[in-house]
Amino acid sequence: MNEPDRIRRALETAETVAVVGCSPDPSRASHAITRFLMEQGYRVVPVNPNHSRILGLTSYPSVGAVPASVRLDIVDVFRRSEAVAGVADEALARGVPFFFMQKGVVDPEAAARLEAAGIGVAMDRCILVEHERLGIPPKSRNSN
Repeated sequence: MNEPDRIRRALETAETVAVVGCSPDPSRASHAITRFLMEQGYRVVPVNPNHSRILGLTSYPSVGAVPASVRLDIVDVFRRSEAVAGVADEALARGVPFFFMQKGVVDPEAAARLEAAGIGVAMDRCILVEHERLGIPPKSRNSN
């Protein structure tokens, strides 16, 4: 868990990031980080049961509701720690390769289940901070 090399590989190879708890409110961190990910060239899939569109993108009520035809490379969670277990179950069911729990989001049991299934985990880490700290270049705009 929180292995810099594994985080780097996930960020470098990922094309699509599901942002769970994505907010339409520009003052919220999840909104700003979603916008950052989009600017970096990732395809972003907002997940929020209270909104059908965020940042001009279709938003889904859960990771499990994202169409199976959409490959998810990273699930990035902006939810309270007690909500992580359910999101982790959905990520496990989809075989998502990497699971990010944002700063302040901690669930060691969910992290252990994900890792036991071969899914990489970053816990209590900000995807934007990690992206910048590791010097990940923007994706080619042609890859979207």
